[in-house]
Amino acid sequence: MNSSAIAEPPPIALRPQPLAGIAPAWKAAVVAGLAGWLYYGVCIRLVQDWWTFDNLSYGFLIPPLALYFAWMRRDEVLAVPRCPSAWGLAVVALASLMYLTGKLGAEFFLQRLSLVVLLAGITWTFWGYGRLRKLAFPLVMLAAMVPLPAIVLNLMAAPLQLFASDVAASVSRLCGITVYRDGNIIHLAHISLGVEEACSGLSSLASLVIGSLLLGQLQCTRLRSRTALLLLSAPLAVAVNVARVSGTAILADYHEEFAMGFYHSFSGWLVFVAGLGALFIAAKLLHRILD
Repeated sequence: MNSSAIAEPPPIALRPQPLAGIAPAWKAAVVAGLAGWLYYGVCIRLVQDWWTFDNLSYGFLIPPLALYFAWMRRDEVLAVPRCPSAWGLAVVALASLMYLTGKLGAEFFLQRLSLVVLLAGITWTFWGYGRLRKLAFPLVMLAAMVPLPAIVLNLMAAPLQLFASDVAASVSRLCGITVYRDGNIIHLAHISLGVEEACSGLSSLASLVIGSLLLGQLQCTRLRSRTALLLLSAPLAVAVNVARVSGTAILADYHEEFAMGFYHSFSGWLVFVAGLGALFIAAKLLHRILD
């Protein structure tokens, strides 16, 4: 018998499996739905704080920026093989503990920050640690949208008020102006200026920290230069705020109406722009020195 005459069986056509890619989508939809249901009230109160308090209005910009940077790195993220890991569940458990602690203690900071920790844990669980590292910066940006606890802000405000008033009084004396400082009150010849909590520099600090994160990502290439820029943003914010208070005291001695009117309103934007400019120069220098 001729073996070549034996007909080979026709190849079996494999049917496409339409449900193969639906299972991960359903898991993602369920997880997203549960997270949305759990954090709906938390997000609403956070947005209300952004809308109510002017010094927190920068929060509206952070989620779109985080999404933009995540979208820009999508090719790098998807190039890393997906490697689900059970270690991510430990981070999810940590987020749950933070949420429960904040809920029971009526602490909004822990509840809001737990959302970012939860996103990191879900990413690690379903995508793996490699993709989580690629998305580290957008997650850090999201963490920056959460305001610090009120108790921390109150502890920081008083020392910053006293420091700004002390330096402003010293600078005024160097300029030949007679001044007397009593706590956070600067007494001039014709007027007394009070360095209130709004003038403590905390709003400038928060804004420049966000600016340092963005400039570090855009201008610096290594983690050490980005970290140095982030650490530099704090003293820089204090410096520009001290310059603002000092300028107000000096101008008030010569032209009270101008100092307490136009300059007082405009100087906030002026020092912010000056702080961003100084951060930009610092980012360029750190890039050359440390990268």
